[in-house]
Amino acid sequence: MSSRASAVPPRTAPQGTVRHELLFLGYFRLAQALIYTGLAFSPQGAGWTRPQDAALARAAGLLYLLFAVLALPALRLVLPRVRLLVSAVLAVDVLAAVLAVVAMGNARIGIEMMLAVNLAAGALLLPLRMAAFFAALLATLGLIGHTLLELPATGAADDHNLLESSLFGLAYFAIVALCNVLSRQMRATEALAEQRSIDLANLSQVNELIIRRMKTGVLLVDDANRIHQINESAWMLLGNPSADQRDLGRLAPELSRRLYHWMTSGKLDETATQLADGVPEVVPRFSRLAPGDDSLVLIFLDDTSLVSRRAEELTLSSLGRLSASIAHEIRNPLAAIRYSAQLLAESPDMKDGDQRMVEIINNHCGRLNEIIENILQLSRRERSRPETLDLGRWASDFVAEYLQGNDIGSDTLRPVAGHSRVTAVADPQQLQQVVWNLVQNALRYGRMPGEPARVIVVSRLGEHGEPILEVIDRGPGIPPKVAAQMFEPFYTTHEYGTGLGLYLARQMSEANQAALEYVRVAGGGSCFRLLLAPPARVAEAAG
Repeated sequence: MSSRASAVPPRTAPQGTVRHELLFLGYFRLAQALIYTGLAFSPQGAGWTRPQDAALARAAGLLYLLFAVLALPALRLVLPRVRLLVSAVLAVDVLAAVLAVVAMGNARIGIEMMLAVNLAAGALLLPLRMAAFFAALLATLGLIGHTLLELPATGAADDHNLLESSLFGLAYFAIVALCNVLSRQMRATEALAEQRSIDLANLSQVNELIIRRMKTGVLLVDDANRIHQINESAWMLLGNPSADQRDLGRLAPELSRRLYHWMTSGKLDETATQLADGVPEVVPRFSRLAPGDDSLVLIFLDDTSLVSRRAEELTLSSLGRLSASIAHEIRNPLAAIRYSAQLLAESPDMKDGDQRMVEIINNHCGRLNEIIENILQLSRRERSRPETLDLGRWASDFVAEYLQGNDIGSDTLRPVAGHSRVTAVADPQQLQQVVWNLVQNALRYGRMPGEPARVIVVSRLGEHGEPILEVIDRGPGIPPKVAAQMFEPFYTTHEYGTGLGLYLARQMSEANQAALEYVRVAGGGSCFRLLLAPPARVAEAAG
């Protein structure tokens, strides 16, 4: 990464660094112009400071001072074409220095040394070729050319001036090369530091987002029992306090007591406690940010309901695998029992009492086989393959197919569609299993005594535009106590029910990003409502 950063041209350097270098060059030029002007206007009898050509020295000094003053505001702005700006001002610096040497030969060494600062600053801002051409080469040729022009007039006595100008020219090239290398390394270091700063800022933001979204509550408390930081879960577990409540002792006295007990004795109380009314119980854990430093302590609040839910999910998963294994083992002897009962029923000497016993055996074998099929369906349920469906047409096709394959007698089953087209995303096979189960239950239980069942399958749009599929009957409804438990596995109120139909229906609904809920119908009846996923939400989740 450093090799790539070193190749970054100066125009891509951080603007703050370029601005500082330009301002330094501008202020130094202003001081340089003041020195030139001061030397030009020095008294005529001041000895070595007296200029050889006072008029040229004063004109060059005043013009250079005016240029330095006018250029300073322009250098405060980082222009897009900074190379052109630096090249132009360096050319003026070199010209002013050569004119100053011509007019004030006694101060040529000081002038040439000050020019080295201009060249070094320009090398920090320009590529090596431009810095060498506009600065070192131009300055060297100017000084050497001036010395060569003076030789015929002054003779060999001033040959040392030619050597001096040549050495200064060599020094200019060395300074430009060295400053350019340092500039490239500085740019690479700044680019790397800036990238590291961005990475650290992004990492800090990610860490903050992770902590904020954690299910575990997290608090940062200092030695004065004051809360510095708190995530969303901890805020909820503390009863949604206001933002100005930061004293842990007032906000959660029990938590403050346990923190003090842990800091003084080193023992952790792992019993669950409720920190506010209406919130789940938590188990607090404490950790110091640095070993032996009690100034800042992290408090973790583990929601016991989440732990219980995870344990319940693991238990249900293990029970599901165990149930599937048991179902496979029961299937073979169950088939043998049912086949034997069928053979026994064909006996010509079967008495009425024995015939009744065979019917009971067949009924219970059928019920047990249905339970096994449901359990096996749970264990081998395939992943959903969602498709975009027109719910109105799908409901009509489903009702037609159901009536064709099932004799419902005097009961009625019909589809009802809204005026607008309803589109949803779901697995057609799994959706058919869910609705088939709901319709079967509605035809079986959703009837008033002595009356036929009346069931409708409704497809419509909800209040917020979500697709809805409902199975509604006009029966007696479901008591609230039963409605609260009917989606739990193996819960049933019917003598021959398995208690897995609605549980399976809800599981398959959730696999299709849908929600299955029970809604009591006013005036009697029941409604099982499927809130399906619209195509837009599925596309957003996939993207």
